[in-house]
Amino acid sequence: MTPNPPAVLLDVDGTLVDSNYPHALAWFRALRERGRTFPLVTLHRSIGMGGDQLVETVAGEAFAAEHAEAAAAAEKLRFAEITGDLVALEGASELIAAVRERGCDVVLATSGSEEEAQRHMRLLGVEDLKYTTSSDVEASKPEPDLVLAALEKLDGERDAVLVGDSTWDCEAAQRAGVRAIGVLTGGFSEGELRDAGAVAVYERLGDLLDDLDGALGLAGSG
Repeated sequence: MTPNPPAVLLDVDGTLVDSNYPHALAWFRALRERGRTFPLVTLHRSIGMGGDQLVETVAGEAFAAEHAEAAAAAEKLRFAEITGDLVALEGASELIAAVRERGCDVVLATSGSEEEAQRHMRLLGVEDLKYTTSSDVEASKPEPDLVLAALEKLDGERDAVLVGDSTWDCEAAQRAGVRAIGVLTGGFSEGELRDAGAVAVYERLGDLLDDLDGALGLAGSG
């Protein structure tokens, strides 16, 4: 076990599970049902935000005040319709195992429901990880609530790092005082992630695995 390893907070959608583009399509359908149609590229740019933030960002404050709650509920239904074959990204389970082997506490940092969190853990082949859900946060990313809630799942204050795929992950981590490591698995570019605060960016989870000690600040210790 490496001395004083950091806690590792793992975003799920787009980072461990290949779900960003299905979420964009589900939002497209949910918003179109309420009379507004947006290009999928616009919706994808906001994936990683919570639903409350996303609707206002893409459709405006007035529309969100009237439709945000119903649209978010509809998105969950549309997402369920198109994700029967949802899969974990290559290297996701191996990353979790490698991080734990280094003595790091791991938290799945998700703002989904309890049911969704359990589904994610089944996809990832883990059953005993700590995790957050929507009930743990008041404001969604890019606000820091989710990152802070994940830290609260751990015993005591400690160094921590968040692995995420979106600019919203990186911004939330930065606001919470946590280092962010970016991966390109969710469709955001390296430049976008670095501009949002990522201290390192990897193309695939496998690349992060290859440099895991360096990424976690463990290189040269042991």
